Amino acid sequence: MSARPEWLKVRFNREAVDEVADLMAKFGLNTVCREANCPNRGECCARRTATFLILGGNCTRNCRFCNIACGAPEPVDPEEPERVARAAAELKLRHVVVTSVTRDDLPDGGAAHFARAICAIRERLPGATVEVLIPDFKGDRASLDAVMAARPDVLNHNVETVASLYAAVRPQARYARSLEVLRYCKAAAPDGLTKTGFMVGLGETEAQIAALLDDVRATGCDLLTIGQYLPPTPQHAPLARYVSPEEFERYRRMALERDFRYVASAPLARSSYRAQEAVEAARARP
Repeated sequence: MSARPEWLKVRFNREAVDEVADLMAKFGLNTVCREANCPNRGECCARRTATFLILGGNCTRNCRFCNIACGAPEPVDPEEPERVARAAAELKLRHVVVTSVTRDDLPDGGAAHFARAICAIRERLPGATVEVLIPDFKGDRASLDAVMAARPDVLNHNVETVASLYAAVRPQARYARSLEVLRYCKAAAPDGLTKTGFMVGLGETEAQIAALLDDVRATGCDLLTIGQYLPPTPQHAPLARYVSPEEFERYRRMALERDFRYVASAPLARSSYRAQEAVEAARARP
């Protein structure tokens, strides 16, 4: 693969990253920004935002695109939701994003822990909006109900890639199951926002992207992110190609033609990148 193009090169703001890292260490918290080695960490930390990663740092799945460690799951910390809320308050966040590792070892997949985090944030930051980026909970509706009962402002679940690449990229997930998670959660809270995201550059075709957009929009999904896949290490799924900014703009137009309420499509777009902006834009639409 050729050298990384200029449009994927970003300045790493070490001072801002260290400041947010120190705050997370103070509360004993993880961020997906660090664990996934997100390229936008410098920008987001400079704006004093971060995406909280709950339920430990070890995932029970081993997706071939993801940099989060796969290993023995850690004990669930009952005090973690309150610490997330305290950290969000110290950061003065107006939009709080919480995600987790996948915990297939837990009967509810960690759904009750998500719900407690939502409630704790609302108690400390009653004016903030809350977004949760959830795993699929193996499609268990009781787990989805537990999260939705806490009334997140945004329910995010990523489809990650086109259907034909699931076996190679995320073999423990199911494309149809992820679509059903989005459909079920939208039906449970029609006035709430649902969101998903996927990567390009893994070998998908434009026709497959169009089919994915149709499938996702059919669930009622409101918000969408599309970003460039970047292999964390040589051991991860190989990069097929770098996608140009012009192509990302074409994908954005394709999505808007399907009436998504907000679309972030750019090389460095990620699931929670400028998430508050997405919510505000969607709510401003008639």
